[in-house]
Amino acid sequence: MAKGKSSSLLKFDSERGPKIVGILLLFLAAYLAIAFSSYLLTWDNDHDIVHQFSWEIFLLGDGVDVENWLGRLGAFLSDTLVFWGFGVASFSLVYLCYKYGMALIRRVPLSQLNSLFVRTVIVTVVASILGAFFFQWLDFPVGGVFGQAVSMWVQKFLGVAGTLLLLVLALLIVFVWSNNPDLSDFTWRQLVYETHRAWRDLLSGEYGKKRRPTAPPLATTPAPEAAVSSSETTSPPTATPPASERKAPPQGTQLTFDLSKRSALFADEKPAPAPESNEETELEIEMPPPLPPSTPDDSPAYKPPVQAIQEDTPNLSEPYDPTLELPYYEYPHLQLLNQYDNSQLEIDRDELEHNKNQIVSTLLNFKIDIEKIKATIGPTVTLYEIVPARGIRISKIKNLEDDIALSLSALGIRIIAPIPGKGTIGIEVPNKKRQTVGMREVLMDERFKRAKMELPIALGKNIQNEVFVADLTKMPHLLIAGATGQGKSVGINVILNCLLYKKHPSQVKLILIDPKKVELFPYARLENHFLGFLPEQPEPIVTETSKVVHTLNSLIIEMERRYDLLKAAEVRNIAEYNDKFVARRLNPNKGHRFLPYIVLVIDEFADLIMTAGKEVELPIGRLAQLSRAVGIHLIIATQRPSVNIITGVIKANFPARLAFKVVSKVDSRTILDTGGAEQLTGKGDMLLSVGGDIIRLQSAFIDTPEVERVIDFIATQQGFPEPFFLPEFHPEGEDGNAKVFSLSEMDDMLEDAARLVVETQHGSTSMIQRRLKLGYNRAGRIMDQLEALGIVGPADGSKPREVLYYDVAELERYLAELRTRRNA
Repeated sequence: MAKGKSSSLLKFDSERGPKIVGILLLFLAAYLAIAFSSYLLTWDNDHDIVHQFSWEIFLLGDGVDVENWLGRLGAFLSDTLVFWGFGVASFSLVYLCYKYGMALIRRVPLSQLNSLFVRTVIVTVVASILGAFFFQWLDFPVGGVFGQAVSMWVQKFLGVAGTLLLLVLALLIVFVWSNNPDLSDFTWRQLVYETHRAWRDLLSGEYGKKRRPTAPPLATTPAPEAAVSSSETTSPPTATPPASERKAPPQGTQLTFDLSKRSALFADEKPAPAPESNEETELEIEMPPPLPPSTPDDSPAYKPPVQAIQEDTPNLSEPYDPTLELPYYEYPHLQLLNQYDNSQLEIDRDELEHNKNQIVSTLLNFKIDIEKIKATIGPTVTLYEIVPARGIRISKIKNLEDDIALSLSALGIRIIAPIPGKGTIGIEVPNKKRQTVGMREVLMDERFKRAKMELPIALGKNIQNEVFVADLTKMPHLLIAGATGQGKSVGINVILNCLLYKKHPSQVKLILIDPKKVELFPYARLENHFLGFLPEQPEPIVTETSKVVHTLNSLIIEMERRYDLLKAAEVRNIAEYNDKFVARRLNPNKGHRFLPYIVLVIDEFADLIMTAGKEVELPIGRLAQLSRAVGIHLIIATQRPSVNIITGVIKANFPARLAFKVVSKVDSRTILDTGGAEQLTGKGDMLLSVGGDIIRLQSAFIDTPEVERVIDFIATQQGFPEPFFLPEFHPEGEDGNAKVFSLSEMDDMLEDAARLVVETQHGSTSMIQRRLKLGYNRAGRIMDQLEALGIVGPADGSKPREVLYYDVAELERYLAELRTRRNA
């Protein structure tokens, strides 16, 4: 055992190999950086010593003393690369070693660094020639022997002035090729402004800041059970549990039982008494599929495609990647979730045989013959499918629901007559021993890991003991109902954590409304990652009814803005729009931006209807009717599914409904349009109505400590500079104008934005966002305030706004007046 373990640790495979090479490259980068830095101080002495001896004697002989900090090898490499090579530009080799080392460690394909390699080589050559040309009067070869040779050769043909022009041309070509700037709206005034701004930032020490996101700070080393192995995090599961650990038989195995002639498996048992029948009835047991291959404890439920780290300036010839706004973000790993002991399905053949005999006996007592019976074992219930004899009415079996429950001495029996798509009648009987469907088991299933859906949610397991995965964008809204303590809040946490495990913070935003104030509060720590809320809202989780009304109306404003963007882009839905934006076929200067999906979650809808009534119902109804195409989806939960809470307008626009155990059949019909939810067993047992079909599921289980661990893992990582702010909503009754705002609410960056807009004479929200490094929603809020102050005109579709001030001095006087009024 120990020998096998040690051999696996020493194995140099495709997982460990690149990481070891990456570490070696990082070590080489540090070594060269120290050697080159030392050579800049000791080059005069070391250069003479290096060339005084042959390289064999210099490296291996005695009596050779150098001053380089890294000894003879450091002096030899530095002299070869710095003196005889490219001079100070040889430090680019340190940069390349660092980039390639980090790429290997992070499993970034090296092909994605081809452009970086070519640019670095060109910059190195040009910098070497520039150093030799401008610093040829120094004794130290700033450009190296290579730069001096090329510089002198060019000067012989072009002269000093021609060489200077050629070098300037080379710099411009390198700049345009690396940055691909947009020169369509180029003006000399803009060039002067950009030069002045760059010089001002350089003097203030702000030049170059916020261009590359920094890596998140290193946290304290976690406990062993929460430690993440980078090699295992990205490796797909390959190991399969041994046969001794699998309690379920192999997939596809079927056992057949005869009522009159028992199989050899039960030959030694005394058969249960049953009424005589002229025909033989067999029981087919459909075994559940085997458990999925075991996944390493710390592997993520979703392995995102490996992406290159974003460069300082984007390459407009490549597709836009929104996830590069947080390039160091790590998806949660499965070790954060619990592994439950009773997560494996145990089959009790005695129980199956007893239930089969009782069902057959009860039906025969009422003179109902059956031709065939088949058992499908699920995590919570077992489905017995029966084929009645010819001439038997379905309604006759349906009316025996209480009699069958009495004979089986079980609660929660449900009869499906008939099963849609099959010529059978289903009888669902609860298992004596319930299987716990852990969240970890659900997320490690291949159906979820390989799902190509936009918003995949793994709700739990179906009657076939298979993980059920649905796409929230196809539902497109979800209505959840259930009595207190039946698993409704756990179901909401399951949905939210599916999104956290599968999606990047730039791809989805969550708006959480919790009137009870205690169910969703742990998610408040994700405000800079996944949450969206109003700018003036003190807490990221909406709890006050007045704020709920403002949030819903703000979502309507966001929906209308998104529809305007879709209209300008000539597309029909958010998927087509984002595809077009990713392909860089939409101009950000015209207001276009990447649109993340927005999921609105309301935990207790009944309380909002009781306190706000139509103020909540109307915006909810409008969002449910129109928001699907623009990527806004609603999840509404309530424990009171009565008709005065779930009105006809809301119910008609929520085709997907999820019912946990309810109190009465009336509540079941309110939520599902049919009975059955009152017969559920509770503890996550639920019915999902989607597309006209009703599916019985056992909800996945995730405990509060698990939720907190997942949130802690995400919250400790680097987030966006600011949360995802929704548009401001101003009711028409407040001051009669939605454009009026108090000077005390004036944004701190408004003056800088005003100067930028007036100096460039370009009133664009995306320009403010790009130049001032702001989020889009904050930039839009600043633009609305500029309009309210009369600095820019109203919006004109996707065109830039008209700038109403032409003189910067006049603007400064107006801003000074605003500061005086604000401080008064």
